[in-house]
Amino acid sequence: MTTLRKSLLGLGIVAASSLGALHAAQALTPPTAIEIDGGPFGQLELSGGADGYGYVTSGLADHEQDNGINLGSMLIELQKSTGVLQFNIQIGSVDGAYSPGSVTGRPAEDGINYNSTGPLYVGSVTIAPPGQPFTLTAGRLGSVEGYEYGTDWNNPSQFVSAAYWVENGQYNGVSGNYTKGPLSATVTFGDGWDTHVFNFMQSLVSYTFNSSNILSLYYGGNLGRTGLNARTYSWADNTTVEEYGAYFINSQTMGAYYMYTAGNLSLTPEVQYVYSHTDHVLGIDKTTANFAAVLFGSYTFDKTLYSVGGWVEYENSKGAGYWFVGPQSEGIGFAVSPAWQYKYLFARVNAGGFYLTNNKYDGASYGYGNNGEGKFQFTGTLQAGVLF
Repeated sequence: MTTLRKSLLGLGIVAASSLGALHAAQALTPPTAIEIDGGPFGQLELSGGADGYGYVTSGLADHEQDNGINLGSMLIELQKSTGVLQFNIQIGSVDGAYSPGSVTGRPAEDGINYNSTGPLYVGSVTIAPPGQPFTLTAGRLGSVEGYEYGTDWNNPSQFVSAAYWVENGQYNGVSGNYTKGPLSATVTFGDGWDTHVFNFMQSLVSYTFNSSNILSLYYGGNLGRTGLNARTYSWADNTTVEEYGAYFINSQTMGAYYMYTAGNLSLTPEVQYVYSHTDHVLGIDKTTANFAAVLFGSYTFDKTLYSVGGWVEYENSKGAGYWFVGPQSEGIGFAVSPAWQYKYLFARVNAGGFYLTNNKYDGASYGYGNNGEGKFQFTGTLQAGVLF
């Protein structure tokens, strides 16, 4: 199953741009945005990037391509982050989230019309009253769920974890942010999962103990039922909720992550729980859930052009829901990604794998390989790109 998760751009949370700075230092560091004199609009910032990669994957069936070359993400962002009236526009194509152990078996190719807004990934307007601790944003927004971004170069690895796999992505709606001292809180309302059914709420609360320790709690869930005929990712294929799995879109997600930084080292543990209760109208005959625990890390080597990032994870599903590899799947995964970066250019080697400690449900087995019952899949990529 293709991930429903956010293909969002990750150059900042539009609804709470002040929270973007809270993310711990990543293995790759985008250069400072280009400042532009916007005339009557004031000072503007331009940034973006593009990348591509070659890949090789084990544990695929004979009819699936186990190696190749893909164009990755191409993104341009223009934003105004000062003054009473602010805006953020992000245009481009972001390669689908790719995770070792996903049943897609190889990197997804979302295309530029993956979302309902086509090449417009984020487009929002923010009102920031002077001297006040709150802002209000409306338009095309990005998710506040989870630690990982949607754009690969903003994460410790090109590969994403099982936690990312079940989170919401871009949506249309409104968002309010409140920041006072070490506390920052965001609440959003909109059409979660890009369904155009407005019944989805998200929240993110972060507390900064000091510059090296930040705790964040997040939530995302439906306030009402999203019917099976509602369209969602991928809009280019007229995909409906029923085709993706109603439990994804009619679910409740909660989690937390703690960002710790010590010099060149960044460590972030995250725990997440998502569930969907019984709803016979949607074909969910019994409550289903998924738990994930991930430890992210990155380290930059002093006075060199090199760094390394990665993560280790544990995933456990309950019930019939197809949250990750299969119903009632349980497994452990890893990703390690040494990187080289010189100013605007970067290259990164990504290696990751996932081992199923349980691949059985209702008396049948599933998994990888020609017989569809293998327990391990490995993926490696060589990634290169430019950031500005």
